[in-house]
Amino acid sequence: MARIMLALSEYPQLRLIAWNRRSEDQIDEEEAFALYESNWRFIEVDTLEDEERLLIKQLADRYGQGLLNV
Repeated sequence: MARIMLALSEYPQLRLIAWNRRSEDQIDEEEAFALYESNWRFIEVDTLEDEERLLIKQLADRYGQGLLNV
């Protein structure tokens, strides 16, 4: 399966938890899923944009068997 890359600049909360990377960097979906899981306590859920909410759900479905282990 081809790796799907995500632009950090398109997902504000992902960008927040990927603080040690440049905003123009891209990461693959599996790494993004791992970041969301391990850093969920820093996610501002109330400010999640619809596009990022959908991304998190899709990542959980694909890499977490429908669950985000937080």
